[in-house]
Amino acid sequence: MKYLGGVQTEPDAWRTFASWLGIQLLTENAMFSVVERSSGRWIGRIGPWTPRGWPTQEVGWGLLQEFEGKGYAMEAAIACIDHVFHDKNWAHVTHLIADANAASQRLAERLGSQPEELTELPGKLAGHPVRVWRQSKLSWWASRERFSSLVPLKFDPTLVD
Repeated sequence: MKYLGGVQTEPDAWRTFASWLGIQLLTENAMFSVVERSSGRWIGRIGPWTPRGWPTQEVGWGLLQEFEGKGYAMEAAIACIDHVFHDKNWAHVTHLIADANAASQRLAERLGSQPEELTELPGKLAGHPVRVWRQSKLSWWASRERFSSLVPLKFDPTLVD
């Protein structure tokens, strides 16, 4: 949350979670909860994100700091990118990342996204520019096999338009 306005109080976090439910109903694009299988603990969120006024169609992520670098974000992001390209038929996917957020930049790069222009987020997040990291559906499917040992494909990508 360091790059998204800081850690929220419990009441603010509750309102954020409630807004995600509304965004899911209105746009069908809301992040998924990431739950550690061994403990059942909620450790963050990852997924498609297109609330009103958002500058791009994004697959974003945010994990509790103690769970960074353990592969959770990579695994979930791969599954979410498969989802938006296969089930939602997005032409591109982006990740909106502050230039100071080296950990998220490394993940975006490992996923095959490339840094492009700066943009601004809407609302309370305005005034904090973020870099658009982007890749096309075509480039994702062309290199998707490299992730198959981590996240097996559940469909034949040659049948994807």
